Amino acid sequence: MPAHLFDLTGRVALVTGGNKGLGKAMARGFAEAGADVLIASRHEAELKSALDDILAGTGRRGAYCVTDVSVRSEVKNLAQFALDKMGRVDILVNNAGMNAPQAIDAITDDTWDRVLEVNLSSVMALTRELTPQMKARRWGRVVHVSSIMGQVSKERRNVYSATKAALIGMVRATALDLGPFGVTANCVAPGPFMTDMPMSVLSDAEKQAFADRTALGRWAQPTELVGPVLMLCSEAGSYVTGQTLFVDGGYLAR
Repeated sequence: MPAHLFDLTGRVALVTGGNKGLGKAMARGFAEAGADVLIASRHEAELKSALDDILAGTGRRGAYCVTDVSVRSEVKNLAQFALDKMGRVDILVNNAGMNAPQAIDAITDDTWDRVLEVNLSSVMALTRELTPQMKARRWGRVVHVSSIMGQVSKERRNVYSATKAALIGMVRATALDLGPFGVTANCVAPGPFMTDMPMSVLSDAEKQAFADRTALGRWAQPTELVGPVLMLCSEAGSYVTGQTLFVDGGYLAR
């Protein structure tokens, strides 16, 4: 496929959770493809360092916004900051997320509500704020980062799997809402990627079991999500919408 289809020159991308892991890798990929980039998370020191890494050698423009996506007013402020600072948002990647494993008979209301707000409700709120200006220009890309845990699950992943499955359902409706205006909406569903979240909650045995189940027999590096996301967010993916792209090394093939 001609490389120009992946060119994002002149586009502006916003990536939540862009301070590390998958978010930082995707943001760097956008900058290397020609886009200006804004990243958001709760941690200012990490954002400053990440933005330097993301923009290094690209010649692109960038910014960051300290945001707790579990607070609805901060999500609204993020959207306004992005439009004021960058002038527009063409590409929205809802990547911020959390996991708090608890068995079904031990889930606290606070845990359920917070994970739901971070993983699902904030995605709705930020997409709601930023898609009107995409519709007005008749071009936009929305990507929600779901998970293989939205298709399968494991013990104590009740609220995490619920939110990741909900993203898959929501994106189908969103694609239908936005399609007439030239805006696409899709999910990517990563499998076992070496990021802080799974590394912090899985035992060594669980980590090995995840690797063994994949067809490739290993965990992925964050940069291995960049290509699929670039496809969805560029002209290369202009006729792909309402879909969930599982990037899992063959995990779900078994």
